[in-house]
Amino acid sequence: MLSGRRLDLLNPSPEDVAIEDIAHGLARVARWNGQTTGSHAFSVAQHCLVVEEIAAALSPGLSGDARLLALLHDAPEYVVGDLISPFKAAIGLDYKSFEQRLLDTICRRFGLPLPAPPIIAATIKKADRVAAYLEATGLAGFTKDEAVRFFEAPVAMPGPLMARLSDLRPLAPPDAQAAFLARFNDLHVAAGGDENLTSQPG
Repeated sequence: MLSGRRLDLLNPSPEDVAIEDIAHGLARVARWNGQTTGSHAFSVAQHCLVVEEIAAALSPGLSGDARLLALLHDAPEYVVGDLISPFKAAIGLDYKSFEQRLLDTICRRFGLPLPAPPIIAATIKKADRVAAYLEATGLAGFTKDEAVRFFEAPVAMPGPLMARLSDLRPLAPPDAQAAFLARFNDLHVAAGGDENLTSQPG
């Protein structure tokens, strides 16, 4: 990792996970294989920010830990990249198990519940699909009918939020990285975590 940590992908340790590495990597991984409009790719870091915001709108009483789980739902992609869903399905269960092991390690690093409570996991999955619909129609050239076929129609959310998320603008990697890191720190402190986590060694 850029921080100097060495992460063993076959036997990952929570001590080798750093939020700076996650933010840096996710801000440079493109959603939709980079096939999106704008001067920059729409990054996984920005996608995670959108999913966390949608999850909170779907379940207004969502706890800090649950919102952190939403923010980090694609965190393994900071080392394995963002494979499109059809390719993940073609690779099969071994890849999913590998990705889940990384996610479990990341959750242990930040003291998040394992496994995620079913109702929280369902909320995050629903938020992920809403985000995919909005990204598909707003950035990736899908018609609304195509997006509904693949991701279902988005559920009702507050009007101002829906209007803002319907006009997604890809951020430059440094901006996406900073936004992701700032949101993580806010949620981590709100959930009772240590302040200045990003300055602590792994």
